[in-house]
Amino acid sequence: MAIINQVLASGVVSYLCMTMGIMYTWPSSVLVLFGSANTTLNRVMTETELSLLGSLSSISAVITIPFSGYILDRLGRKYTCIVFSILQLSSWVIVVAFKTVEAVLISILVSGITSCTLLVIPLYIGEFCQESIRGAMASGVMMFFGIGMLISYLLGGLVEYQTMNYTCMTITIIGVLLLFYVKESPLMLLKKGFEKEAAKTIAHYRSVPETSKEVQEEMANLRRILNPELDDATPEEEKLKPELEPVQKLSVLQFLKKSRSSRRALFVCFVLSSATVFQGLVVVQVYAQPLFEEAIPSMSATLSSVIFALVTVVAGFIAAYLVEALGRQSLMIYSSILAAICCVLLGTQIQFKWGPYWIAALFIYLYCIAYTVGAGTIPYIYNAEVFLPEIKSFASIISLEWMFLCFFVVLYIFNPLVNSIGLGGIFYIFAGVCALTALFCKLFMPETKGLTVDVIQLKFAAPRSRNKV
Repeated sequence: MAIINQVLASGVVSYLCMTMGIMYTWPSSVLVLFGSANTTLNRVMTETELSLLGSLSSISAVITIPFSGYILDRLGRKYTCIVFSILQLSSWVIVVAFKTVEAVLISILVSGITSCTLLVIPLYIGEFCQESIRGAMASGVMMFFGIGMLISYLLGGLVEYQTMNYTCMTITIIGVLLLFYVKESPLMLLKKGFEKEAAKTIAHYRSVPETSKEVQEEMANLRRILNPELDDATPEEEKLKPELEPVQKLSVLQFLKKSRSSRRALFVCFVLSSATVFQGLVVVQVYAQPLFEEAIPSMSATLSSVIFALVTVVAGFIAAYLVEALGRQSLMIYSSILAAICCVLLGTQIQFKWGPYWIAALFIYLYCIAYTVGAGTIPYIYNAEVFLPEIKSFASIISLEWMFLCFFVVLYIFNPLVNSIGLGGIFYIFAGVCALTALFCKLFMPETKGLTVDVIQLKFAAPRSRNKV
């Protein structure tokens, strides 16, 4: 029953990623419509506006993510998710109520504010799930995002524009209501001084009495995590205080200055976040239909997009298993190598047409699987695992801020770059990034599977400290 409670709560929280996936890939279904004379809006979108349709959400994410850390700590994990789901609902209300180009772009801007859910959800899940299933549950971010893509592509290809929008709005309302089912993170409750409530939450998710030894041990572990001792002589060795004495509270910058391991963890997370963007699948997700029309003209673009979304969902389930079976580092290395091979083969097929069109589809779907189980999943889990509570929100937000800045750049320049060097050339660039990612992870990315945050921090310390782990 304990596992069931954690799985159900993880599913409810990850539902927010599904509704985000719907909105994020919605431009793929309406891009051609809004740029044609048959547009449902008040006028035809310009080329610049069509580029903004796919990339504007990344800009609002870049602007608002720095403030989400304050919301995350002020409201807690649960109510931050509720606020974001209400913002998603607001974006659909705008699309349904107004039929102007400006309103659609504003709705995309509003929806981008909720991009921080990609940070909040793995972090939230990691704080109420036990270590044995933490990675698998946190990987639900991409699995549910893929389900959202599938819903978006299906609705875009099968129903009218307005019916699609009303359906998406209804799905989002359900998500808002479901979030009231879950409980706040026990770490967050304890951080705010609500010890009794934290114990109740742990007891609920472990299906044991509040007075049980398991709950007491978990409470003691959370107290130690909230009171780390940084040794000034050897700041990289972050031991957790066995006593419950209060320690001097440091600012985020002071903490980073004293903690070499936290700085190294932040650097690795920055690189992994860059890999999530520049390995390139994001452009396939957002521009799926026009991209499939060019790469696989013999197949229906809607059918290709739906299969692509189904593959993403299946890959999400695969990732949930492999992230615990192989670990974070190995999975990142092998998936990046496979993605690099797929991108090279795909680029040559698009450029030289050396095989039938279905070959391009096969390589795109293999590329999707490789990306989803690696760069599409691991960085979000890693961000939620490697930082101590003092800087977890700040460090995760900085990584996500960088990620969405890169998202905007990639999505905005994609169409001009395709016109300049061709679609095949784009995939050669992605292949290079995949290969460099694999090399970096082999050299600099410590394994975190099944480890508590204090042990993970020691792995980021100097080599002599890692040998103690």
